[in-house]
Amino acid sequence: MKILVPVKRVIDYNVKPRVKADGSGVDLDNVKMSMNPFDEIAVEEAIKQKEAGKAEEVVAVSIGPAKAQETLRTALAMGADRAILISTDETVEPLAVAKLLAKVVEEEAPQVVILGKQAIDDDSNQTGQMLGALLGWGQATFANTVEIDGDAATVAREIDGGLQTVKVNLPAIITVDLRLNEPRYATLPNIMKAKKKPMDTKSPDDYGVDITPRLKTLNVSEPPVRSAGIKVEDVDALVAKLKDMGVA
Repeated sequence: MKILVPVKRVIDYNVKPRVKADGSGVDLDNVKMSMNPFDEIAVEEAIKQKEAGKAEEVVAVSIGPAKAQETLRTALAMGADRAILISTDETVEPLAVAKLLAKVVEEEAPQVVILGKQAIDDDSNQTGQMLGALLGWGQATFANTVEIDGDAATVAREIDGGLQTVKVNLPAIITVDLRLNEPRYATLPNIMKAKKKPMDTKSPDDYGVDITPRLKTLNVSEPPVRSAGIKVEDVDALVAKLKDMGVA
């Protein structure tokens, strides 16, 4: 069995994003970038399935600028076997990402696609679902446990009332949540080995996919500064203050 794992290069989660002076977007100059945390979890899960003997090959794929090679090398150092970079400097929206991934799936013929439930830069939470629709595959989203047995996968997913367990026939799409696993650190020997692992570089034109944006960002702004709290002497003063604010 082959597992395909899409990964995205995003601003590192420890970095506080800065808005550009003209409000046109987020400033990415001299900002530390890393793999989307949800995608790290997806890579870890794919490698675990391979280590358990459920898969023979793990292929990582990324869509983005040439620097996304670094993100793919991280996936290779974690344990992925090879990588594919679809190189573009344009902003690629979730639908275009799903269309490109659908083409990769047709070419690579994996039995499972495991990806993060969302990216922390745009929080769209759309790519996995759109990919499932384009391929006509079953999907299990927000997975916090994954068990692959033969031609089916059993996935426990978090819902408002607790946990829901679903079973999907393979091939299938699985999007992962935070509590699925703890991604491993890439060791220095594996980082060195990753440099020799194969990585194909392609373009959206190679797959015949139009990635022209369909959305236009009108403005990006910082969230409003939180106002300071106040102290009151007793409950009566609190109630009076809430009435003055129109809350009570």
